Amino acid sequence: MLFLVEMTVQIPATVSAEEADRIKREEKAYAQALQHAGKWSHLWLVVGRYANVSIFDVDSNDELHSLLSQLPLFPYMTILVTPLARHPSAI
Repeated sequence: MLFLVEMTVQIPATVSAEEADRIKREEKAYAQALQHAGKWSHLWLVVGRYANVSIFDVDSNDELHSLLSQLPLFPYMTILVTPLARHPSAI
């Protein structure tokens, strides 16, 4: 199952710079592991924002929810998920 996932991050000012850096390192490692596993198929930065647009290829809604909720930055994210289906004109 393919999903378009839009993530916007807002880390509160109350989080120290050191803590934010630690969380971002963990986030990068987790995201790269999911990419190597083929679950996070595409990852694009949204220019001018602390946000990304991604394609996930997972077996179920539950799997996607589990993967997203384990993101270290998850508590600071707004996430929009859109299920995708093959377009009849796609080649």
